[in-house]
Amino acid sequence: MSDPAASPLVSLEAVTKEFGHGRKAFRALDGVDLQIARGEIFAIIGHSGAGKSTLVRLVNGLERVTSGRVIIDGQDITRLSENRLADVRQGIGMIFQQFNLLRSRTVFGNVEFPLIVAGRPKAEREERVWELLDFVGLTQKAHQHPEQLSGGQQQRVSIARALADGPPLLLADEATSALDPETTQDVLDLLSKINREFGVTIIVITHEMDVVRRIADRVAVLDKGKITEHGAVYDIFSAPQAEPTQRFLRTVVRSRPDQAILDRLRRERQGRLAIVEVGDDNRIGDVLGTANSRGVAFHLAFGGIEVLQDREFGSITLELTGADTAVDGLLEDLRTIAAVEEVTR
Repeated sequence: MSDPAASPLVSLEAVTKEFGHGRKAFRALDGVDLQIARGEIFAIIGHSGAGKSTLVRLVNGLERVTSGRVIIDGQDITRLSENRLADVRQGIGMIFQQFNLLRSRTVFGNVEFPLIVAGRPKAEREERVWELLDFVGLTQKAHQHPEQLSGGQQQRVSIARALADGPPLLLADEATSALDPETTQDVLDLLSKINREFGVTIIVITHEMDVVRRIADRVAVLDKGKITEHGAVYDIFSAPQAEPTQRFLRTVVRSRPDQAILDRLRRERQGRLAIVEVGDDNRIGDVLGTANSRGVAFHLAFGGIEVLQDREFGSITLELTGADTAVDGLLEDLRTIAAVEEVTR
């Protein structure tokens, strides 16, 4: 993945978007700064009302900024005419939650439609449609209509249609929210394949943190119209700084005990309890391997390790039993290589 600051495909500079006027004005986005590199998969996550859909509509020019700039492939689109914006949109593919397929057209006709609008010759259109249907695994469904397909198949048609004119940028707005977990994984695998084989930059808009960890290179957390945190997915998952990020992570990464579990551990465990953060580059096992010789017994009371982008992170909650001085010494050594939080009684 290239450096986003070196040659970004998409840049948002101090972007603010307000709806309404005067005292009834509502600020959906507030001073958003983002740079998205060519060829990366960038996720934007947030709860409903965070401003995600507004951000998408600014990137594809369906809404105008109140202030700031949106730059696509070096071109400031914030003050372009509608005709010029239409040209920009031809380079942006869109995938929606509800598929938005044309019911009157077959699968082939849906994928062909943007090529008709673009004025492509018939022979060229047919070759391109068959190529894309083969890519998404739907050649056998070419002459069926959308209502004859499963949700996952309809989304594959939507993806093929979005790729029809070879856009360098693909916007996936809650593209898996209406799908079951198995179908979601299939769609995410397809998006990864598109990114890998075609070099298409993909912006994924989602409220599902699990989608982020499966597909994205980097992520930005949007909360009440502001970017509260952004960076590499591993860094954000393994060491979230902002409270909204921590809140999201609690829904998918359950390696730390919640308050109810902590209360139960305090009641049931006689030893001292410590939560130890596990990272890809620390050697917790080496320190714990010396516990027995120090007169300390340890038991895993809670926790789990996640693997993300081939790197480990998570936490383990240990029960440590032994003389206080021996336990203190073990914890001191652990703190030299990892974050350690001792749970008070």
